[in-house]
Amino acid sequence: MGDNLSAVTTVFTEFYYWVTVVIMFLIHVGFCMYEVGASRRRNHLHTLMKNTMAIPLVTVTFFFFGWYIYFAFPNGPGFTGGLTAAPQAVPWSPLMGTHLSGPTPDGGIDAATAALWHRLNGVFWAAFLLFSITTASIVSGSIIERVRSGAFWIIAVLVGSVLWIIDAAWGWHFGGWMVKLLGYHDAYASGVVHAIAGGAALATLIVLGPRIGKFRADGTARDIPPHNPWLVTIGLFLIYTGFWGFYAACNIPVISPAAIAGQITGETWTATNIYLAPTTLSAITFNFLMSLSGGLMAGYIISKGNAFWTYSCGLCGVIGASAGNDLYHPIQAMLIGAIVPVICYKLHYWVENRFKVDDAVGAVAVHGYGGFLGVVVAGFMLWGQPSSPYEGYAAITPWGNFIGAVIMFALGFIPIYIVAKILNGMNLLRVPAKVELEGLDFSNNQAYEAAIREVAAAERAMVK
Repeated sequence: MGDNLSAVTTVFTEFYYWVTVVIMFLIHVGFCMYEVGASRRRNHLHTLMKNTMAIPLVTVTFFFFGWYIYFAFPNGPGFTGGLTAAPQAVPWSPLMGTHLSGPTPDGGIDAATAALWHRLNGVFWAAFLLFSITTASIVSGSIIERVRSGAFWIIAVLVGSVLWIIDAAWGWHFGGWMVKLLGYHDAYASGVVHAIAGGAALATLIVLGPRIGKFRADGTARDIPPHNPWLVTIGLFLIYTGFWGFYAACNIPVISPAAIAGQITGETWTATNIYLAPTTLSAITFNFLMSLSGGLMAGYIISKGNAFWTYSCGLCGVIGASAGNDLYHPIQAMLIGAIVPVICYKLHYWVENRFKVDDAVGAVAVHGYGGFLGVVVAGFMLWGQPSSPYEGYAAITPWGNFIGAVIMFALGFIPIYIVAKILNGMNLLRVPAKVELEGLDFSNNQAYEAAIREVAAAERAMVK
């Protein structure tokens, strides 16, 4: 019975994560549509290719070192222990080519564990990969219409395959030092994904500078409305849809009591969150929809019916409640999902006017400020709750989550600010003013420009 149950659990888990990966891929369909809708026509092709090529670049680099970082670095930056052995995540391991080596033990792993990794390693890797690509792509929208593709791709690889997975190892791993020592709780990645991406986006924007024409001579900001509100709408709804897969992938679908150190007694098998604490899909279904609804309603009111900000505040509502959505009551999720976006909306315009930061899609506000506040709020709302089912871990506290939120934002901001300054100093960050004015599609793709001119000439000849 036990062996049969274990086999069924393994097969179900493999399929479960495969499905979440497919759903999460819709996030990137949404990003492409959303950013094309927000950009002007002369930059559409550049925007699409910039986003698209981040996917293979992060995929390959995450295979070679990102996956290893998650398993090797939970002990933190040197003061809580050394590297953890991770033979299943070394890129040349047979366990990273799961169809090649059968159940043969690898690198000190026993046969049963090796057989388990052969079934689950690829889908686990792919789920985390989609988290990685999402984190990197959050930066993309904020910097449209003026950044060089190569510069963004360097930033995307650093964010997606190095920086975010370091903070995931620290604060989104059941053995992470931030969970053990700070009681850090961030079940659905308000900080681990969104705050770090917002910090990276803000750092890039500070160095990159605003789009030409964004600010008037007196310093006040012009509104550059989305080129195509329909694409923005559909894109954001696809992101909402992909976020369902994101939430589900943050859970482990079924786990035995023995796997969590006997903290669950009896024969109960349960779903758990990322920290191996019991939860259910019902909990996240309630709270996802309630936080989304709170954000949409608050966004509609605060923006006076502006479609762009109504949809963006809906996303911000989910992000703001994500840190604690495994434990919140649905009414709490709705209220947090409504309040956080209002604060972020106000912060967006304050930062824009005070510091002349041109965030084309509000990504820093929606993801960065929303994620940061979401982690901080969870520290207060869940104060005293256990951070983990394991004994000896710190409980959730406001100060533990605040410190964690600062770490997450800073881990995105500081390294990317340095990299952006280096790229800018080498004239590799921003396109020349002439290119920006003409449009990145025409200036960066001579064949495309020639084809457009040929068609235009043929049309003029037909009219004559």
